[in-house]
Amino acid sequence: MPASPISITIIALNESANIARAVRSAQWADEVIVVDGGSTDATVATAESLGAKVFKKPWLGYGQQKNHAQSLCRNSWVLNIDADEEITPELKAEIVEILARDPPSDHLYEIARKTFFGRKWIRHGGWYPSAVTRLGNQKASRWSEPVIHEALESAVPDPKIVRLKSPLNHYSFSGIYDQVRRNLKYAREGALESHRQGQSGSLMKMIFKPVGKFLETYIWKKGFLDGKIGFMISVNAAHSMFLKQSLLMELSQEAK
Repeated sequence: MPASPISITIIALNESANIARAVRSAQWADEVIVVDGGSTDATVATAESLGAKVFKKPWLGYGQQKNHAQSLCRNSWVLNIDADEEITPELKAEIVEILARDPPSDHLYEIARKTFFGRKWIRHGGWYPSAVTRLGNQKASRWSEPVIHEALESAVPDPKIVRLKSPLNHYSFSGIYDQVRRNLKYAREGALESHRQGQSGSLMKMIFKPVGKFLETYIWKKGFLDGKIGFMISVNAAHSMFLKQSLLMELSQEAK
């Protein structure tokens, strides 16, 4: 069966625990491109052994790395996945069918993510469907380049965004410790981005925003339906918000 005329990009930095699964799930594509930001583990060797084209690029930021990866692609249609994600057979079939119909170049496609955590798939608390826009024509789309929360954006106003039916599998955290460790990283990046936009922290925000985040994820988005894991996820979400607001207040005080 010939490979589909699509390029799949993956940015990576010390992802030896995940990269094999991601690359294997993408091997149906015409080309798989991995842009490595300076890994010191087996990420590069593993990706190359599975047939991916690996390019090394010093880490510039999430959006910057993804734009660089997209610029290396030989196909018009590009799907980006994270190193800790996996393309399901159902998603592959759906994308192949869409491309066979020669879709308009200004269309963007968003995909739900199904996250595995604590030995189960998480269905609530805002973790699912958690749709992300990942498939687009590189002639009409480009990644934004903030410090955190990059997004695939269209070059045309009011693009049509199509939700695909099949999900990506997402293996985000190996456990609670891993989640807390990365929450600190994301909280710092979020605080830096908010500070850059002129926002400031305060004691009131430190108190009420974490409470609001817990209620949002555990009650309003029904995290309680995921049992004990759902409770832990909501507590960690509140803790991440507390860290972000604390760091933002520190940055605001230093600026004064």
